[in-house]
Amino acid sequence: MPVVRSAEGLVHEIHGARFVSYATPRTGSKELCAWRGEIPAGTKAPVHTVNREEIFHLLSGELLITLDGRAERIIAGDTVIINPGATFGVENPTQETATSWVTTSIGLQAELADGTVLTPPWAN
Repeated sequence: MPVVRSAEGLVHEIHGARFVSYATPRTGSKELCAWRGEIPAGTKAPVHTVNREEIFHLLSGELLITLDGRAERIIAGDTVIINPGATFGVENPTQETATSWVTTSIGLQAELADGTVLTPPWAN
């Protein structure tokens, strides 16, 4: 039975945020990836378009989410469903770090506005 202990999460940092990866093929997952995101106060991640569905659940804090050009404030306990092909942005306009839990399928890629394609290691 694959069990990934809290201390075994693999840490990645990009665009001012921290991603702690738990479920990936490296840890025994066959279809899904899951990670904890830590978005510090004042962080504004670049808008990107995803190729896989993502389920973004806010564990703590408050964020401003932009999905296909529509901005909405979310609070702890809220869940955002990001469909494939959607354009997604995250901003933390508060004074506290926000923490999220994200699940997607293996193979997630994100295309930035400038055409750069990222294959995040925490989702593959």
